[in-house]
Amino acid sequence: MMHASTTRKPKALRYSVALGACLSAPAFAAGLSVGVEIPRLDVAEYHRPYVAVWLERADATVASTLAVWYDVKLKNAEGTKWLKDMRQWWRRTGRDLELPIDGVTGATRPVGKHQLQFTEGTNPFARLPAGNYKLVVEAAREVGGRELVTIPFAWPAAKGEQLRAKGSSELGEVTLDLKP
Repeated sequence: MMHASTTRKPKALRYSVALGACLSAPAFAAGLSVGVEIPRLDVAEYHRPYVAVWLERADATVASTLAVWYDVKLKNAEGTKWLKDMRQWWRRTGRDLELPIDGVTGATRPVGKHQLQFTEGTNPFARLPAGNYKLVVEAAREVGGRELVTIPFAWPAAKGEQLRAKGSSELGEVTLDLKP
């Protein structure tokens, strides 16, 4: 004859199973995804653009620099010399940063579409207070032009949403996917 106690799992095992289920469940944190298209240009001398991606508050102050792509491999950090060509980013925050920044700075990107993913509360996407913001993408190219594309948005996102803007020369389509 079996006792009822032999068919039950020990308390410690029940709690371990419950805790394991909680920890393995996916966490749905708020975040955003940024798409940046670098267009193919038909020019005699082509250089990959330097690109800065940042979030700006309603008062035009920088909430967070999300990405900076520049020529990181030039000797003596010479690539940083031309970061000031991205004038808006440089004036707002670039000149105050100590580069390179792990997880933010990286090499220039080739022609094509590039995706960046950010989860709120993890570097470089700080926790944003509720309010109105702008995603700003600026590109500058040696022997080329400079372009700035902005996408206004409200944070936190009430629902999943995709916003778009299109550059006319140095940048192609820029997308912002908001995740509540």
